[in-house]
Amino acid sequence: MTTQPSRPATGGHTGPAASARTAQDALAAACADLRPADPADAVAGVLPSWVASPATTAEAAATMQAAAGLGLTVVPRGSGSRLSWGLPPRSCDLVIETGRLDRVIEHASGDWIANMQAGVRMERLAEVLGEAGQQLSLDVPTLAGGDAGTVGGVLATGMAGPRRLRYGTPRDLVIGVTVVRADGRVARSGGKVVKNVAGYDLGKLFAGSFGTLGLIVEAIFRLHPVPAATAYVTRECGTAAQAAAAVAAAVQSPLQASAVEIDRRAPGAPVMVSVLLEGNPSGVPQRVSLMREVLGDGAGSAEEAPGWWGHGAAAASDGTLIRIAFWSGALEAVLDALDSAAAAAGLEPSVGGSPGAGVLYAAVDSLSEPAAVAGFVSALRAAVGRAAAAGFPPARGSVVVLNSPPMVRGVVDVWGLIPGAALMQSVKDQFDPDHRMAPGRFAGGI
Repeated sequence: MTTQPSRPATGGHTGPAASARTAQDALAAACADLRPADPADAVAGVLPSWVASPATTAEAAATMQAAAGLGLTVVPRGSGSRLSWGLPPRSCDLVIETGRLDRVIEHASGDWIANMQAGVRMERLAEVLGEAGQQLSLDVPTLAGGDAGTVGGVLATGMAGPRRLRYGTPRDLVIGVTVVRADGRVARSGGKVVKNVAGYDLGKLFAGSFGTLGLIVEAIFRLHPVPAATAYVTRECGTAAQAAAAVAAAVQSPLQASAVEIDRRAPGAPVMVSVLLEGNPSGVPQRVSLMREVLGDGAGSAEEAPGWWGHGAAAASDGTLIRIAFWSGALEAVLDALDSAAAAAGLEPSVGGSPGAGVLYAAVDSLSEPAAVAGFVSALRAAVGRAAAAGFPPARGSVVVLNSPPMVRGVVDVWGLIPGAALMQSVKDQFDPDHRMAPGRFAGGI
């Protein structure tokens, strides 16, 4: 099936006026809340024709079925806070936003699980679960305006914060999911029991899918208790070697760090290393004292997080944000690789993230020359690849441009080499054979 590209102007379907009216009538019959798109609805510069906001799973399914019958390309949207991440879709006729799917369907506190619709805001979910002393332990970084996103958006982008070291990412915590496939069929997997593994694990499959496989409408997550006490132990390290040693000591310590974060404002600047300890009020102070010894001279502690805590993935909202994945033991080599690539490109990126979990984020100023950013990314990929492979088989190293200004996106290879591209293409073909769901968000036909 051939899909025409969306018109980059004021909306309206790409066909004749009569066809546009027919399409609009069909969509309106499926979804009561349908409106023409406006410039604010553009997806990474691609303007859709319509925006639909279904209020139920049945309405979402009817909308997707109508779009399939019309051959429309579809992009799901939660809060929209990370909708610009990845490549722009090749086409977008219809945006389906999940803002009206905003119910916490069930919070089974005794079973430590919660079932919620995809449009539930992370901030609201924290309030609901917090009443029972529970939490979804993702601590997703907030972007401009304090927006942490929606449950569906967090799952679709695979986002997690500093505590991913202890609790994992969305794909580790999701135990059930309900999705609407490209043809409008509703599919479910998992369930309310943590050990339920019947059928395909759609939760893990859709985690990080960026809306390319279908529309997430519900998710079930396992929960954890809100800690009674928390503390942060922080040390300033003068060199990458010192920071790597401090991170390794903290991660390998039996003191059970919930998170280990670093922050470096510019190449060659001191590296701040901070460790989060959680537990009960009687045990945390002793662990703090021991962790200060683990981190070494100059380590201090506080009950509140450092001001930079968790900002790695939230930086560069209007600049270029780059995610670097690697084996945590290669931290020193990766920091050195960042320095060398930055020097070659004439840039001064800030760096932060969760080295114990093997994830860092580099932020480049929005005023940087696009060619310089592209050169930095290319050099960084080569250097990180060498660093990741040195003594850490099998090699694990990737550099992905999550977000960037349009001028940068036009000259940089956003995803780089995707080792699983063939498998991803096969899954895409199975779930979305006509390639209408966020087409091209990764690369090629994915």
